[in-house]
Amino acid sequence: MNATTDGTFRVLPGRTDDEWLLLEVESADPTYVPAESAPALEVGNRVEVTLEWDGDEPVIAEWTRLESTRFHFVRTEEPVFQAAQACFEEARKAGEPMSSRVTYSTDNQANGVVYTFAAQPGQRDLFSEFRDGGKPLEPLVARVGDSESEEPPFSVWVLDVPEPFVLVYIVFDPDGLLEETMCETYLPS
Repeated sequence: MNATTDGTFRVLPGRTDDEWLLLEVESADPTYVPAESAPALEVGNRVEVTLEWDGDEPVIAEWTRLESTRFHFVRTEEPVFQAAQACFEEARKAGEPMSSRVTYSTDNQANGVVYTFAAQPGQRDLFSEFRDGGKPLEPLVARVGDSESEEPPFSVWVLDVPEPFVLVYIVFDPDGLLEETMCETYLPS
């Protein structure tokens, strides 16, 4: 009989296309599983999972999607939007390594939160750390989800841009106009 464990995880891309990285929500402990054991998962989903262990190799025995948030990890040469640039400049003036600001639609409705993190060339690849779970996105998503006005699912964009920062943009409506604009601008066609 194989051992099983249960937990709540955030789904991230694996080291290869044929695996998922399950990042335990509370502890950020990583577990790699074959993608074929749950092909319907999407990067960013928050899931309740039963893992079945056959020696050192876990597979997903059962899973339930708790939240349909999606994550996008994109390295791009596209220009960055003005709110992200202004957010970084605020951090730079304050001597801080990161900053955040709420963004608004043309109707003055809050539609997202942008975070900028100063790049650390030659020291750390923050983009890869976010993608690989070394720097968890969970606290940022939880902070937005804990607000009284917004609740998941969200669309989370981690962009490595031609600027001295990496940005994380949490879009409140994953089916709205802002999400459509982000897809058109930053996803390859």
